[in-house]
Amino acid sequence: MSAAETRLHERLAALLDPHRGGALGAEFVRAVGIDGTRVALELELPYPAQGWWPELEQTVRAAAQAEGLQAVSVSITTRVRSHGVQQGLQPLAGVRNIIAVASGKGGVGKSTVSANLALALAAEGAQVGVLDADIYGPSQQRMLGLSGQPESPDGKRLKPMQAHGLQVMSIGVLVSEDTPMIWRGPMVTQTLMQLLQGTAWDNLDYLIIDLPPGTGDIQLTLAQRVPVSGAVIVTTPQDIALLDAMRALKMFQKVSVPVLGIVENMATHVCSNCGHEEHIFGAGGGERMARDYQLPLLGALPLDIRIREQMDAGVPTVVAQPDSDLAQRYREIARRTTAHLAQQALNKAIAFPKIVVE
Repeated sequence: MSAAETRLHERLAALLDPHRGGALGAEFVRAVGIDGTRVALELELPYPAQGWWPELEQTVRAAAQAEGLQAVSVSITTRVRSHGVQQGLQPLAGVRNIIAVASGKGGVGKSTVSANLALALAAEGAQVGVLDADIYGPSQQRMLGLSGQPESPDGKRLKPMQAHGLQVMSIGVLVSEDTPMIWRGPMVTQTLMQLLQGTAWDNLDYLIIDLPPGTGDIQLTLAQRVPVSGAVIVTTPQDIALLDAMRALKMFQKVSVPVLGIVENMATHVCSNCGHEEHIFGAGGGERMARDYQLPLLGALPLDIRIREQMDAGVPTVVAQPDSDLAQRYREIARRTTAHLAQQALNKAIAFPKIVVE
């Protein structure tokens, strides 16, 4: 590499990655080729961020032009790798990373965040699936507009349902909506593991698991048995929700699952008639929790009637209004979530396969 190429490589590596909150990093600048005043640049991001690519490309061009280069060619790609899971567990077949979404408490919009997070990741260029882990009160089949039942081509594993480009599985597509699941904990856990392992997930970068509310035996057992790469905690600003969210956070710490950050839902409400903004559930609770536990605040979402209406219609916000401010908030949360996951250790069993010499 020439001195000019080395200098430009270092300049690019020092560019700010707003989703990780630090420098882009030398390892993601894959190639720098200078020929006179012409330059070809290749960048490879470790997380999906197609919505950021135009801004990043503009920043990269400006950096190259600051070095006196005029004709700038920029190529940006994504490579999602499999990250570590709890000790003694192996990643799920067909899934690079599992991200658990939890709240510790019901009624804070965790399932809504899960569905829109998955769709936002897909919009950013990832292959994404959703597993509805709430056996007692499944809701993803309604939120994602699923109908019918899954097929089993081989009679052994279920083919995931398809919704808005996502692969989806939920107990809600196997039973009628008015059928109560009157089961004890061990049966619920067994059923969920069957849904997780008995679904033929197809080459997913991320599987979003919408965990049931609570931090009891069922949730702890799932956190111990499901190979999770990272977790997201959803809360509202109010103190009672924060208390339960903290318990969920502690649960993941207990089983050595890294918490990737906090999402504050229903942070504010803006009146659709007069535009008055009000903190109905308090202000800054998610930010305080993130600060207290030294975690990133992945984003704040408003209490907005459009979100509720779109979820009830089976067409979540990210696909119903892809250019809206609400959809852009979800996409920003998706980029930040996976950017922080990309900083976790890789799964060694996948990164370093066994070499057999015969």
